[in-house]
Amino acid sequence: MSESYFRDLYDLEGKVAVLFGGTGELVSAIAKGFAGAGMKVALGGRNPDKARARIEEIRSAFPASEAVFIPGQAGSREDVERTLAQTLEQWGRVDVLVNGAGVNSATPFLEISDEEFNRILNTNLQSVMIGCQVFGKHFLSAGHPASILNISSASARIPLSRVFTYSASKAAILNLTLNLAREWGEKGIRVNALTPGFFPAEQNRKVLTPERVESIMRHTPMNRFGNPEELVGAALLLASSRAGAFITGADLVVDGGFTAMTI
Repeated sequence: MSESYFRDLYDLEGKVAVLFGGTGELVSAIAKGFAGAGMKVALGGRNPDKARARIEEIRSAFPASEAVFIPGQAGSREDVERTLAQTLEQWGRVDVLVNGAGVNSATPFLEISDEEFNRILNTNLQSVMIGCQVFGKHFLSAGHPASILNISSASARIPLSRVFTYSASKAAILNLTLNLAREWGEKGIRVNALTPGFFPAEQNRKVLTPERVESIMRHTPMNRFGNPEELVGAALLLASSRAGAFITGADLVVDGGFTAMTI
């Protein structure tokens, strides 16, 4: 098989992706993979310093790539609408939305405050709701195939200790993904979940004690953590309107077998 075969199969050259949570380790790895596939990427996030570093990583790896940072909060409808407008002004189209903004907390259940609960739900769940509404409305009127990737978690399906609100938010994201896939299936808008297993990142390092790491490894058939780059292949498949043309309502799990383990 030739390189042109794969490029034709995935058909991502020149497509435009907006990635919320784009300054984080996992979503920025996906953004870098998109750029490597010839896509134009807009990173949404709140930290300009991190964004500059992420864009420099992309441009260093792929000098011809086009990448921009659009500051804003994924949980703010005004910011999300502005991100869409600026992306359209920059490139004239949007083909892929990645909803990947997320925060976590290790607070014991009986000590979770209303403020913490609402903060996590706003960042993890409400941001996905707003992103899907704002970009979904645009996709419906644009008249070309589009893809939405919602970043879920292994905790969406099985209980994980010490991450109660986070787990609830990710379970809701998975349900929302399925509902929107059903709602927009005939409209050419595919909505899927991408579910990482354990990938050490800024938001979960505080809960990765030696005892917890040992427990995770016992429950992971591949006996290691994931590397952020190992999410790229799955993301490219779900983003592609050709290779992933008949994939919607899926929960694509990249977890080294974690969710396959029982006893």
